[in-house]
Amino acid sequence: MTNLCLPTARIHGGPDGHGVPLHDFSSNSNACGPCPAVLHAVKQADASRYPDASYTVLRQQLAEFHQVALVRVVLAASASEFIFRITALNAQRGVRAVYLPPHAYGDYAQAAQAHGMAQVPELGAATLCWACDPSSPMGAAHEGLGRLADAGGASVVAPVSAAVVLDRAYEPLRLEGALALTAAQLQKVWQLWTPNKALGLTGVRAAYAIAPLDAQTDAQAMDALCPSWPIGAHGVAMLQAWTQADTQAWLASSLDTLRGWKSKQMALCESLGWTILPSHANFFVCHTGLEPAAITDLRGRGIKLRDCASFNLPGHVRLSVQPPAAQDALKSTWHSVIKGKA
Repeated sequence: MTNLCLPTARIHGGPDGHGVPLHDFSSNSNACGPCPAVLHAVKQADASRYPDASYTVLRQQLAEFHQVALVRVVLAASASEFIFRITALNAQRGVRAVYLPPHAYGDYAQAAQAHGMAQVPELGAATLCWACDPSSPMGAAHEGLGRLADAGGASVVAPVSAAVVLDRAYEPLRLEGALALTAAQLQKVWQLWTPNKALGLTGVRAAYAIAPLDAQTDAQAMDALCPSWPIGAHGVAMLQAWTQADTQAWLASSLDTLRGWKSKQMALCESLGWTILPSHANFFVCHTGLEPAAITDLRGRGIKLRDCASFNLPGHVRLSVQPPAAQDALKSTWHSVIKGKA
């Protein structure tokens, strides 16, 4: 069992202290977005009033969208807020160890550290377990996901049943493959959904989770830990629009576009001598051997890549799939950087 050690600064993709990048490959938002219907709904949201404190209509729509009982829907201000809240719930219950993927979104570990939890490499020692599929930062399948899901029920994998959270942030942006879980296994895990990435509206903060089957007590406990009005009017509008048929049709069409852009972008990266790691999503990781100074140089020229050193992958960068114009800018800027160093 090892103690978690994190840098004080939280590293994310997207805008930074230098403003909005001209060509942003660092954020995994859908580059085809924003979704017009959802953007219209967000712009029409009435911010002069509180949302319904019980979110009655929103909960019903999400429950119907996922075909689950209403009591299984847990709302959250964002995925990160949910991560910290469910970690707090488990800490209250005496959980002192957490299982994380080898490379993962930093807030899983940040929340665990905040509650004095230690990271363990084996499932049997942890009763709070995290998974992501397609994974972050790789965009690949989560290895051993079925075994992890089985830990969510009565199982020999863990000494007691574990709280397993499957982060499905990138499921709507899956370009190939499928989730390797049976319907029964999926009922054993928490499913965390953050549609803003798929809709190209990451600035709208709102998320929700589907609790495991027969986990009504846990869902109620999560609601009890939640402050009033976790989601504002704009987040409500986004989530309600997310459930609509025209939104889902737009998303399906955007995936076809992203597949074409991804093929072109992967060919570009290979032409630069970068090694591409497997990915099923709208982003992928490349081994480039780039030093941090080179990434900073690119950022100064309007190109932002996601340095994967914070994911324990030094010498790698993550790139979201971007339109051809942005890809052309990456190519020309990269050659300028190389020429300048020659």
